[in-house]
Amino acid sequence: MKEAAACRWDEVSLGEVMLRFDPGEGRIVGARNFRVWEGGGEYNVARGLRRCFGLRSAIVTALVDNPVGRLIEDLMLQGGVDVSSVRWETFDGVGGEARNGIYFLERGFGVRHGMGMMDRGHTAIAQLQPGVIDWDAIFAQGVRWFHTGGIMAALSETATEVVCEAMLAARRHGTVVSFDANYRPSLWKARGGRERSIAVNRSLMPMVDVLFGHEGDVARGENKASHGPAWHTLESFAEMAARVTQEWPQLRVVASTVRRPVTASRNAWSAFGYACGEAVEGICFDALEILDRVGGGDSFAAGLVYGLLCERGLAWALNCGVAHGALCMTTPGDTSMATLPEVERLMAGGTEGTIR
Repeated sequence: MKEAAACRWDEVSLGEVMLRFDPGEGRIVGARNFRVWEGGGEYNVARGLRRCFGLRSAIVTALVDNPVGRLIEDLMLQGGVDVSSVRWETFDGVGGEARNGIYFLERGFGVRHGMGMMDRGHTAIAQLQPGVIDWDAIFAQGVRWFHTGGIMAALSETATEVVCEAMLAARRHGTVVSFDANYRPSLWKARGGRERSIAVNRSLMPMVDVLFGHEGDVARGENKASHGPAWHTLESFAEMAARVTQEWPQLRVVASTVRRPVTASRNAWSAFGYACGEAVEGICFDALEILDRVGGGDSFAAGLVYGLLCERGLAWALNCGVAHGALCMTTPGDTSMATLPEVERLMAGGTEGTIR
């Protein structure tokens, strides 16, 4: 791990940042007002590391230079994430050449499930070509950790190539690389579905140090875990992670959240981690009450990355991730509003009452 003093950034993420339209407690159909948030799987990790954990993070993405793009930028600036590596594309006046991604999301409650509707076709980041971003110039400034994932890789064939070239550059410069498999059926529908996503993940795995995912994301051919949640005990997770790390011995850590929905607003929530031949189970919330579940997994990743960057050990990092993800899901929007003291209090078992 690189020393912080020798680096400009503790963490850099590569991914799409979208504008989310949130109807609050209502439905999309019939809404007359929407609250807006910025969000994106890879970006959410960078923002959590900056706002909750106080680390220096940056985002590499592409946006169209129009008022919507500048609104997304303003929201990112409020989150404290360095936007100096954002690539701006010229607006053609109608969005025919490139667009900024937006999406609408109902949170769900009780027996009514959440529902998301994406409008992200032909976005600037999906059209980003390999060779456009000077990755060596970014990593030469000092980056301790690089994070990207399956959402970015799914956007287009060229997006996959950009992920690959970024990972290669990160490894050349001695930067830790993490990858969140984050399978989204809607993004892979036109690119070969789950089978193609696994093939892409497998092509990237030799460059990954820390995997957020499970065997179903990277196994040769599809298996039962490829098409739904991978339920594990500590023993079965250890066996699964051992198989993955046997195929890719450069992997240092494998981590995966465990979410068992009871209703849209109540889930069981925990995680497993694996490193150096040993599996660890995180703290478990058997009936976590949820306001907005989006971004919980990303906040888990941010907490785990923080713990590993601070060299606190896998068990502490895993619990930090679980607690941070839990807190993220108690507030609206894609990104965390938690503080480090709140995370540490929850890790220690503080879940009740009001702090005065």
